[in-house]
Amino acid sequence: MGHKFISKRYWTDQSTAMGAVDELAKLYDDTIDLSLGDPDIITHKSIMDKAFADGYAGHTRYTDFRGDPELREEIAKFYKEEYDVNVEDEEVFIIAGGCVGMYLILESILNDGDEVIMQSPYFVPYVQQIELARGVPIELATLEEENFQVNPDRLKSLITPKTRAVIINTPNNPTGNCQSVETMKELAKIAIEHDLIIIADDIYTAYSFSEPFVPFMSIEGMRERTITINSASKDFAMTGWRIGAIVAPAEIIKIIQQVNENVVFTAPSISQRAYMYALRDRKTLQPPMIEEYKKRVMYGASRVNDIKNMSTLQPMGTLYLWINVKQTGLSCEEVSDLILKEAHVVTIAGTAFGKSGAGYIRICCTVGVDKLKLAFDRIEKMGIFN
Repeated sequence: MGHKFISKRYWTDQSTAMGAVDELAKLYDDTIDLSLGDPDIITHKSIMDKAFADGYAGHTRYTDFRGDPELREEIAKFYKEEYDVNVEDEEVFIIAGGCVGMYLILESILNDGDEVIMQSPYFVPYVQQIELARGVPIELATLEEENFQVNPDRLKSLITPKTRAVIINTPNNPTGNCQSVETMKELAKIAIEHDLIIIADDIYTAYSFSEPFVPFMSIEGMRERTITINSASKDFAMTGWRIGAIVAPAEIIKIIQQVNENVVFTAPSISQRAYMYALRDRKTLQPPMIEEYKKRVMYGASRVNDIKNMSTLQPMGTLYLWINVKQTGLSCEEVSDLILKEAHVVTIAGTAFGKSGAGYIRICCTVGVDKLKLAFDRIEKMGIFN
C-alpha cells in the first residue's frame, strides 16, 4: 500500500534490478561486482585538467540554453570527421546525460497513448521513461539464433496506427550485438513507409569491435526522421560528469529545449567543457581504453564458452557479455542468485532487460582481466556448471 502523500502511480514497486545491485555488492567482503556498466577507468587527467582550468577561468555559470557553443561546434565536427555527416548547429542540443536525453526526446515527440517499440533486450530505464512521457512501451524481441538482429517482419507485425517511434540501441546494452548496415537499411524502409521516428541510442559508438560504427542518421532517407543520443559516459569513461548530446531536426530541438528549461535548465557547464576536450583529443585518448575493454570482453567470452551450461556469442561491441544459461535448467534469476551466493559475483538476470532476456544473465567487464579470471574461476566451480 502506498503512502498518502505519494502519487498513486508509484504505489506499486517500480524499482529496477540495477537499483538493487548496490546492496547486493555489499553482502560479502570479497564480492566481485560485474553488474553495472560503469567504467572502472577514471576520466583521463588531461580532460580533467583542462575542464577544471576552465572552471577557475569562469566557466561555472549557466551556458547557452542549447549548450556551450564551442561544444556544439565540436559535436558537429565529430560527425563530419568520423562519418561524413553534416550536422548544423541548430540540430545539436547538449544534455545532462543520456537518460535525461531520452526522457526529453520522448516528452517532446509523444502524444498521450502513443506507442514506442523498443528493441529488446533493452536498456532497463526505457519502459518507465516512455511511461513518464505518457507513452506505451512495446517490446520487439531479438533472438540469439538471429544474432540479435532486429527482424523486419517482427517489427512490422507490431506497428499500429498509434506507433510513433522505434528505439534502436547499437552497439547494444545488454547483448553486445551490433545491428548490421543491411538490417538498418531494412528498418529505414519500414520507418519511411510507416512515417516513424527512429530514436538512435548511440551510447557505445567507440566500442564497435567487429565493424566500424555507422550512425542511423547516415542511412538514406533517415536524416530527417532520426533522433540521435550520444554521450561521454562510456566512450570517454565520464559517467559521473552526466553529459551528452542530442542530434535531431531543428524543429524537434526547439521543443527539446523548451522541455529541458523546466527539467535541467542547462547541462553542467564544466562537464560541457570536459566533453569538448574529450572530443578534441579522442584520437589519442580513446584507443588505449577501447583496446583494454575489448581485451576484457574477449577474455570473458572465451571463459564463458569453456564453462559447461554457459555460452555467449562472439562479442561485437560494448562492455558486456550476454550469457545464455538455459542449459542449467534454472531461471536466470535463480542462476544470478546462486552465482552471488556461491561465487560472490554480482550479475544481473536477463529478465531485467525485458521478456526476451529470460534464460540469460548480463556481466559487465568493468574490472581487469585478473579479477575477471578470479570471478570465472569461482563460477566454474559451482555445481550448476559441472
